Amino acid sequence: MSKLKNIFQTLKQNQQKAFIPFITAGDGGLDNTYALMQTLVDSGADVIELGVAFSDPMADGVVIARSHQRAVEAGVSLDNVLDLVRRFRQLNNTTAIVLMGYLNPIEIFGYQAFADKARECGVDGVLVVDMPAEEAHDLKRRLDAVDIDFIFLVAPTTTDKRLKLLATIASGFVYFVALKGVTGAQHLNIESVNANLMKVRKFIDLPVGVGFGIKDATTAQKVSKSADAVIVGSVLVAFIEKYSRDKTKMLASVGTLAKQISLALKR
Repeated sequence: MSKLKNIFQTLKQNQQKAFIPFITAGDGGLDNTYALMQTLVDSGADVIELGVAFSDPMADGVVIARSHQRAVEAGVSLDNVLDLVRRFRQLNNTTAIVLMGYLNPIEIFGYQAFADKARECGVDGVLVVDMPAEEAHDLKRRLDAVDIDFIFLVAPTTTDKRLKLLATIASGFVYFVALKGVTGAQHLNIESVNANLMKVRKFIDLPVGVGFGIKDATTAQKVSKSADAVIVGSVLVAFIEKYSRDKTKMLASVGTLAKQISLALKR
């Protein structure tokens, strides 16, 4: 059983929902990210999404796009991110780690080499933002062979036909994009999210995590009524940017909000 599947099963048995924070690996330095990962674990994260920096993060809003830019300018590579996961695994083998990024760095690395090193370092899932399901079979085969889950985005506009296809290829969980647009968007409509999740579940028998537009514990708790996980990124990355010169404040701000959200999902 994969780590992600085990986490979701355990939480379901306890009538709780997963908290999945997102941060961009190497934003402010890899040591900074390592400290943030520890803070997120201490604050109740069940899964950590690590963004793999890319020079053209087309699906991301300005806050996360800037974090990609900072990490790229610092020279952070996919290889560096994998080594960071390996370092994290020396102290933690419980929290699941999902890499979220774009296809180009993986293609340059090589599918087989990426899958092998990701497994060796302790990666549990991979989400490739710009890889269509129709073109994902080659990478899926290699990830399946090393027991790494392949996670896909589902949007409010995803058709029934596409949902049927995703049901044959996705594993771990699916990431439902609660809003049209890029990360950090506003105006989350809870009723619309609920209706869309009912549609998704007609076709896909996997846990559903909801992201985009979730900025506080109150909204997270409302979304969790129908979701299996709540994914929070932009508001945390904004703290990292705001307190880039004060690591103590950065860790405290990220930790405080993360703990509030985690507690809201575990009530």
